[in-house]
Amino acid sequence: MKYLRWLLLPFSLLYGLVVIIRNWCYDSGLFKSHKFNKPVISIGNLDVGGAGKSPMTEYLIRLLKDKYKVATLSRGYGRNTTGFLSATATTTATQIGDEPAQFKYKFPDITVAVCEKRVEGIKKLLPDHDLILLDDAYQHRAVEPGLSILLFDYNRLNEPHLLLPTGNMREPFSGRWRAQIIIVTKCPATLNEDEQPALAQIIEALPYQKLFFTAINYQPLQDLDGRLSGTVIDNDTTVFLLTGIANAGPLLGYLSGFTPRIIHHNYPDHHSFTLKNITKLAADFNACPSQKKIIITTEKDAQRLEGSWFKTALQANGSLPVFVIPIRVEFLNGSGEQFDRLIIEYVREHTAHH
Repeated sequence: MKYLRWLLLPFSLLYGLVVIIRNWCYDSGLFKSHKFNKPVISIGNLDVGGAGKSPMTEYLIRLLKDKYKVATLSRGYGRNTTGFLSATATTTATQIGDEPAQFKYKFPDITVAVCEKRVEGIKKLLPDHDLILLDDAYQHRAVEPGLSILLFDYNRLNEPHLLLPTGNMREPFSGRWRAQIIIVTKCPATLNEDEQPALAQIIEALPYQKLFFTAINYQPLQDLDGRLSGTVIDNDTTVFLLTGIANAGPLLGYLSGFTPRIIHHNYPDHHSFTLKNITKLAADFNACPSQKKIIITTEKDAQRLEGSWFKTALQANGSLPVFVIPIRVEFLNGSGEQFDRLIIEYVREHTAHH
């Protein structure tokens, strides 16, 4: 597969040319970038796939929601609706996409909106909100955010920076200059300060950019209704892992620290689960002779498993024990306070003059 992608190099060059011209048009002012007079914070990455944008967005929601009226705005990837939509308590992942559905489920008091045209979305939200968090908007040049946070996955830092379709980059590595904050995500929790300069060299942050390192902090298992389950995984537990995310590697690594018995039902990112998928999982689960066995999925996948059909499928197969493993962002070496301060100062400064 890897070698096949090299054949696509001419297309990557073509794609790169288009991206570079497009970026130049915005940088030179030929295309209009909209700036807003309230805080707009963008969270994004340069490549396709999971750099941990959702947990980072949730971190910012937690940090800001008690003091400010927060709205998140996403494109709503994989939804079956179009245009501007603001989530209510009953909105499903099919209507707004799995990430926004997850935000609304975890933070019912904030506004969670989706809109392909972010400028339009921001204009609708601004009158009633103090600030807007733009999820996955680094390439959305029609908006010039007040603060831009760019994420890099630690596990992919050494990969060559090749553009789509040969590589995974959505735009050239040089595009990182637009960010004020750069975060290397999914670092080993043990990464110490001596190892950070080598990583900083790969990223070559510019003088005005602040660089942070974070790890994934896995939380205790919950049931599908978000209640703590008290279930503990040990060496005798067989785990059936159900995922439809960009990169399940870190989660597999984490779980294999508890048990060698992991059976992974792996689907593509944003996969819409079907009854057939769940029936297959149930059949495998019920056929497994292990005394201790559980099914684990991610928070994002759980949003796509919402809906009556899934509950029915679980009951039809002898009410399967399905648990969700939530994740949080953890800043390494106590750098979280500095990060929080940067964000809060930016927001305070830009809400003060209203």
